[in-house]
Amino acid sequence: MTRILITGGAGMVGRALATALPADDIVATDLARGSLPDAVRFQRMDVTGSDPDTVIGEERPDVVVHLASIVTPPPGMTREQAFAVDVTGTKNVLEACIHHKVKRLVVTSSGAAYGYHADNPVPLTEDAPCRGNPEFAYADHKRQVEEMLAQARWLHPQLEQVVLRVGTVLGAGTDNQITALFHRKRLLAIRGCDSPFVFIWTQDLARIVRRAATGGPAGIFNVAGDGWLSVDTLAQTLGKPVLRLPAWGLKAALAVAHPLGLSQYGPEQVRFLQYRPVLANDRLKHDFGYQPELTSAEVFDLWRREAGL
Repeated sequence: MTRILITGGAGMVGRALATALPADDIVATDLARGSLPDAVRFQRMDVTGSDPDTVIGEERPDVVVHLASIVTPPPGMTREQAFAVDVTGTKNVLEACIHHKVKRLVVTSSGAAYGYHADNPVPLTEDAPCRGNPEFAYADHKRQVEEMLAQARWLHPQLEQVVLRVGTVLGAGTDNQITALFHRKRLLAIRGCDSPFVFIWTQDLARIVRRAATGGPAGIFNVAGDGWLSVDTLAQTLGKPVLRLPAWGLKAALAVAHPLGLSQYGPEQVRFLQYRPVLANDRLKHDFGYQPELTSAEVFDLWRREAGL
């Protein structure tokens, strides 16, 4: 029997994973139980403090699946608070795994760890450097997490690691800052840029995490469905026009609007639209041994229909 502890277990992926695994084998942790199935054992754990060492020490899991992360900060959350979860929280979980001799650590990283750069190759393989931009909290935090994990692989090779660099996750009920872009009357794009997107279905991601926790190979793997979609293809699928703006014009507008509270985004967000990382999934299919059930296009179409668009 493999004992599995899940952090961030009340989140979308955590719930799907908890449902997919035998209830007797797992313990889900989070700040609150949320809508986890009744059969799943739950422990409250705040990753930002000493809880990981205490709970992991009590549970003695063989595998820890670390999902706890701030993808879409709630209103009022500061960057320092997000850092406490994303970076300090991962550090606390990692140290507890080493201290209590956990056999394997599965971490959901992000394609954002590669950063938003004009010279990113298309597509990006796992050998590309992680250059998460300092101006993007999430990308910067994921870069720091990746550096921490790389050091641990060198210093503590007895702890197996599976690092999943995940693309944009879509599924039934997905609602975040990216899906908000698709609900607009017109899709925003930067003149001269394709603004490509890669997607992974929530169910595919849950199955990938389950395989990582229960016998798949250790390593670093991009997680995305086959192919990618340009903003024009997305707009055509949605039946909406594309508003194309010059990068300098949008930066100037956001530089004025953001300080006045007229936009939640600052001028740095223009790079998010210009240079989105496109993830190659060859290693996921050939080395990890998982073929995503849905392509990026199929994932988006499924989400579109379920969202009523």
